[in-house]
Amino acid sequence: MTKQVLEQLETPALLLDPARMDRNIERMRNQARRLGVTLRPHVKTNKSMDVTRRMMETPEGPITVSTLREADYFAAHGVKDILYAVCIAPNKLDHVMRLQDQGVRLTLILDSMEAARVLAQCAHEAQRHFELLIEVDSDGHRSGVNPDSGELLSIAQFLEAAGIPVQGILTHAGSSYDCTSTDAICAMAEQERAAAVHAAQRLRAAGIACPVVSVGSTPTALFAERLEGITEVRAGVFVFFDLFMAGLNVCGVDDIALSVLATVIGHQREKGWTILDAGWMAMSRDRGTARQPVDQGYGLVCDLDGRPLEDLILVGANQEHGIMAHRSGKIEGALQLPVGAQVRILPNHACPTAAQYDHYKVLGPGHEIEATWPRISGW
Repeated sequence: MTKQVLEQLETPALLLDPARMDRNIERMRNQARRLGVTLRPHVKTNKSMDVTRRMMETPEGPITVSTLREADYFAAHGVKDILYAVCIAPNKLDHVMRLQDQGVRLTLILDSMEAARVLAQCAHEAQRHFELLIEVDSDGHRSGVNPDSGELLSIAQFLEAAGIPVQGILTHAGSSYDCTSTDAICAMAEQERAAAVHAAQRLRAAGIACPVVSVGSTPTALFAERLEGITEVRAGVFVFFDLFMAGLNVCGVDDIALSVLATVIGHQREKGWTILDAGWMAMSRDRGTARQPVDQGYGLVCDLDGRPLEDLILVGANQEHGIMAHRSGKIEGALQLPVGAQVRILPNHACPTAAQYDHYKVLGPGHEIEATWPRISGW
């Protein structure tokens, strides 16, 4: 059977460079080994078994998920050790128990006494055992209990008394995405580590074993200088990287494994615009790089070999139309490709861009497509 080539694909299409991806995975794996921790990759970025099996330590895991839909999908492919890293809600407990009935060891998290009481009631009524971590807040970014709060101990003691052993604590240094230098990321990694270890030590001093101490974000995982007291790291976007990570100097542009193939469909020559068939539905509305020193618009435009094209970006996007132009706004001398020409666009944020598609076109030698890998979405 003749393989497809890029020029034959209908666009927009989601492209995956497996050589870059494998290099990214090995970088994170080597970092986890160097620091002596387990890598529990977060699969919310890729949502594909073909990708995830390259990240896992064993065919059964461990992995981290952000939706129970992901947990279902990976469980159906034989993954048993799954951490659901979003605080549990009462209306999801029936789903959790269905996964348990399939032999999945699904670890839950929570960060309030209110949620702890709901879980304890369910455990009592359904005669169930739940694996549980308490989320702590290491940076004021999102969810979690203050590591120094009395609430941390109250939640843990309540759960233990209710017959739900607390396996440990979890934190996520989301503020690492706001750092302006790699030194700041290193400092954030140490802040994350110290907060997690401190919370675990407080629990142990109260007689709670706390065997799991889980941290993770791609920047802090890659730039942590030491992880004493930590048992596992979770990270996800490292598998593909993106322009936002490149803007943080976490990776280079040539490490980004994901791109969107688009086709030229028209021009507004007096404005220096080339119109593409990839708008914000293809790229997502994420404009995270607008806060960074280099604003990449809705994505950085590359040739079919993945090389950036003369400082061209998507300066604007409608639902199905992308506006390609020089980032400086110059009109004279700006590259305007002919109708039918194709380009590859690197995304600002790999997670929402990939979420627009149900499969990856995997790049082979030259411009060949060597495989199509399915991915899932939804909840």
